[in-house]
Amino acid sequence: MPLLTLIKQPRTREESHLDLELLLDLTLKHFYDSGALDLHQLTDRMALTGNLMQGILDLLRNDSRLEVLAAKENSTGVRYQLTDSGRAEAQKAYLRSGYIGRAPITIEHYRQLVEAQSVFNNSISKAELKAVFADIVLEEHLYDQLGPALHSGRAIMVYGPAGSGKTFICKRLAHCLGGPIHLPYAIAVGREIIQFFDPLIHTPVYKASEKTSFQFEARTDQRLILCERPVAISGGELTMDRLELRYDPVTRLNQAPIQLKANNGIYIVDDLGRQRMPPIDLLNRWIVPMEAHLDYLILGTGQHFPVPFDTVLVFSTNLHPLELADEAFLRRLAYKIQFSTILKVQFTQIWKNVCTDRKITVEEGVLEWVFDSYAQTKRAFLPCQPIDLIDIGLDMAAFNKNKGVLSKANIMLAWNTYFIDL
Repeated sequence: MPLLTLIKQPRTREESHLDLELLLDLTLKHFYDSGALDLHQLTDRMALTGNLMQGILDLLRNDSRLEVLAAKENSTGVRYQLTDSGRAEAQKAYLRSGYIGRAPITIEHYRQLVEAQSVFNNSISKAELKAVFADIVLEEHLYDQLGPALHSGRAIMVYGPAGSGKTFICKRLAHCLGGPIHLPYAIAVGREIIQFFDPLIHTPVYKASEKTSFQFEARTDQRLILCERPVAISGGELTMDRLELRYDPVTRLNQAPIQLKANNGIYIVDDLGRQRMPPIDLLNRWIVPMEAHLDYLILGTGQHFPVPFDTVLVFSTNLHPLELADEAFLRRLAYKIQFSTILKVQFTQIWKNVCTDRKITVEEGVLEWVFDSYAQTKRAFLPCQPIDLIDIGLDMAAFNKNKGVLSKANIMLAWNTYFIDL
């Protein structure tokens, strides 16, 4: 289905495809939460059109769950509030679900939305990939590996020493997946509502202060929000339960798992091998999603339902792949990309780029001292090191009232602070 059709504001309940009882419950909870509301205020809260919400209000009035109040100076018409029976019904609705917010979209609507905005709908040339990393020092062979891997639809494993830029580079790949996407605040599976929007993962493309209130006949579905392609990252703290639908019995809220929130973007399982479960258990969890591009979740009611798995799945590790799984399993990961140490010339380029971008004054002989120290300690060059050393050196300079100046004394202090003697 075309994206423009999927993001069109529904004008009737039938067009929303939402369960009537779900809408009645959600409306009652909004009144219970806020007291008296006029139609415009309720429309803003529910993110549905005035025409649709007027029908819901009429049903609740006919059932004596709402009563009409006179308009006030700051209202746009008559106001409504709960009757005693309506308040009792609202309390029951809260016991069924603690969700109160914008109306959800249906799970089928969400599946179609993900398909229309799939990460695999776009292709990128090597020249375009290089443009995305124009400010990054990247070895040529990585372009030839990352480009095909990105749109292959297969999981990627990146491995190499800590500080070699694995996670940083993979996060930047989100810029290669196309423009911003529409995603829901919440998803309905029957009468169950799942919270979806997560400000820690989803970045709106506008500033909240610039958002105007909803219009009754808005053309774009206000249950959706336009965001940048998501980049979700799990590290050593990842546990298996975070990959399942989570229900909080206190708040009575269903929370979407992290991989669902990463749809139409990138999900990076960082520090693979550092989690509390054996790495093969974690890898096995992804067999079905990797091969079928579908995942299966379970509601608290026991209902299983499929959800799209439309994300670039990246496993990042400092360990050798054969320490994590045998060759038979690793064949499922067609793209295994090694990140390694860099050369002196690349270190120099990163150093100069950082100094130029930040307009840093560097005293003569600083970089030469750094290279002498590397030679004496026989350390390998890593992409993170010039940035880290400069940052610490600038901290030292600011502390000594010489902000923005990188001196040999400060870089020596930075070196001794940053590195541990071998």
